[in-house]
Amino acid sequence: MDIEPQMQAQPAPVPAVAGRFAGKVALITGSSDRGIGGETALRLASEGCAVSLVSLHRPEKLLKKLARHKQGVVHTVADVTSPADLDRVIDDCMSEFGKIDVLVNNAGIEVASPLETFEADQWRRLLDVNLTGAIALTQKALPLLSEPGGVIVNVASALALGGCSGFTVYSATKAALVGFTQSLAWEVAPRGIRVVAVAPGLVHTPMVHKHAAKLTEDVWKQIEAAHPLGMGRPHDVAAAIAFLASEDARWITGITLPLGWTFAYPLPTHAMMGP
Repeated sequence: MDIEPQMQAQPAPVPAVAGRFAGKVALITGSSDRGIGGETALRLASEGCAVSLVSLHRPEKLLKKLARHKQGVVHTVADVTSPADLDRVIDDCMSEFGKIDVLVNNAGIEVASPLETFEADQWRRLLDVNLTGAIALTQKALPLLSEPGGVIVNVASALALGGCSGFTVYSATKAALVGFTQSLAWEVAPRGIRVVAVAPGLVHTPMVHKHAAKLTEDVWKQIEAAHPLGMGRPHDVAAAIAFLASEDARWITGITLPLGWTFAYPLPTHAMMGP
């Protein structure tokens, strides 16, 4: 199915706030040419932030775009499930910039399958990438985060807060990130470090587009119906991350912000309300 009409219907990006991250350094995992990590890097860079990026493959197009912002960029090819790779990630960031102000745990994978047919290596990989990788990198970065003022942003999912058939393990990894966010926020608050998360609904990313060919027009309508403002794009998530990581949100910690969807109690109100 052609997904371009859905993408074209989306509003323009929220304008960047010039200089909001001047002098700051952000470490962002899962930073690919397309997707939430890459768009977050572009958003923060456009607001004055230097960025240290992590992904399995070098994102050449993204790096060219970031070079125009002049604040500085370094990229590390790394797997977040490898302790040795994470050591290199920290070393590369500190060697280039000497500090970390913002950590965005965005690296993630998705596998949908009924639990009874889930292969053990599949669900273990989900746990390793989506949860253990975020915890391990956070543990390594914490001693280096700016105090006060350091911020950790975890990218969870709508499926962390609401259930959906076929996403049992994925939901579990993202729900665990929410719990991790809540408890770590209390733990590091005395140091002036904040910990927050976002829980996006479906976003136009390669992770979602891989399913597009299998979806009928009726299914797309059902997907849109689950998003009161329509499906989002990576820049929508990036804008929310930028806000939560900025001084504008200095009194916000421990929360998980739903993006693109809202909790619902679907009563048939159309049949209940009189004229």
